[in-house]
Parts: sequence; structure tokens; C-alpha cells
Amino acid sequence: MMKASAIIVAGGVGDRFGRPGGKQLAPVAGRSVLSHTLAAFELAGSIDEVVVVVHPDRVGEFAMELDGFDKITGVVAGGQTRQASVAAGLEVVDPGAELVVVHDGARPMVTPDMIDSAVHALVEADADGVVVGHPSYDTIKRVGADGAVVATEDRSQLWVAQTPQVFRAAPLRDAYAAAREEGFVGTDDSSLVERVGGRVVMMLGPRDNIKVTVPEDIVVAEQVLEARARQS
Repeated sequence: MMKASAIIVAGGVGDRFGRPGGKQLAPVAGRSVLSHTLAAFELAGSIDEVVVVVHPDRVGEFAMELDGFDKITGVVAGGQTRQASVAAGLEVVDPGAELVVVHDGARPMVTPDMIDSAVHALVEADADGVVVGHPSYDTIKRVGADGAVVATEDRSQLWVAQTPQVFRAAPLRDAYAAAREEGFVGTDDSSLVERVGGRVVMMLGPRDNIKVTVPEDIVVAEQVLEARARQS
């Protein structure tokens, strides 16, 4: 099996969340959002190490949340953007890792099976990356600056991208180097790989793999996690 390193991005300030301390440390179903995420990666058999990227001013606050996870090999101060934070993580992951998994710390519904399936999908695929997501079930409108609808997109070809996103290490590093040299900022890691000609494929994931962004997301996350606990 290829060696896989995971980068957990937990460096955001959570402005939209509106809670002191932000979303990463918000309690949900008995533990913090970030702790749920880390627990899934700890149990994923495909993951060899985990690097956590946190806000540079909050390393001490996160220390307790990171205690007890054996796969964590590094805690890194993030940058001004998510992209800069992932780049910081790439600097410290095992240089011998053949695969790199990037995941949002604020997606606590990720499961070990989801992580392992994404890693195995890339190992077997003729591709540079695999992105977990799902088809867009809603109608998507493209809207101008004045709020007027410019176009209604063909949703049959549209997917909602989530994380984890898994990449072969060399193409991901090359894509980050190119983005840095050319001043490109993408909305996710896949967009960086795509723009330099990399082949990325989608893998169907559950719709409940939401990212905690606003306070009401905590309610949804708690219901899902508690339902899973009852079923286990």
C-alpha cells in the first residue's frame, strides 16, 4: 500500500461562525468539531501520519484537542489563506509519502471508511487526484454583481466538492509551486491541480459530510453524529 499523509486544515478564524474560539473547537456530540475529524483519521487504516495546521495565534488552545492521537506527527502554524495553510502542511509531511490527503478540520462527519475509500480509489485510478463530493441536486444560478440572474447552469454536469481530497504527492507539490510562482489562488486543492493539467476524478460521498460554517450547522452535525452512535 502507498504511504499516505493527511493534512488537516484547522487554521481558519471562523468569522461566519460567530462564536468565540471559532468552529473548530465548538462542542458537538460530546467532543469538539476538530476532535471528531481527527478521530476518523486516527482510525483510517490507509493513513500513516497526520499533520494539523492551526491558526498561528492559537497553537496553545489547540494543544489539548490534539493530545492522544498517535498519528499526529506535526502541528503547523497556518497562513493568511487556506491555500497558504495547506502549503505550510506540505512543507512538513513525510517527504516519502506517495499520497497526500487534504481535509477540512471543520468537516466532523468524515468517517474512516470514507477516507480509506478515497485513498483506495486514487491508488486504482489513472488520475492525479480524487475528490469526495456529490452531484448538485439543486438548480444552480449564475448571478451578476447586481443580483440579477445571468444564467441557469446545466446541473447534470455539476458536482459539489467536499473533502477529503486525495492526491499523488508529486503533482500536488508541482501544482502548489506553480500557483505560488504565478500568484494563483484557488477555491480548493483540486483547482490547483486541474489548472496545471492534472486529471482529477470525483468520488460519490454522503451529502451529510457538511462543513461546519455557521452555528446552525452544529445542530445538523450533532443529529447525524448521535444517530450514527445509536446505530453502532
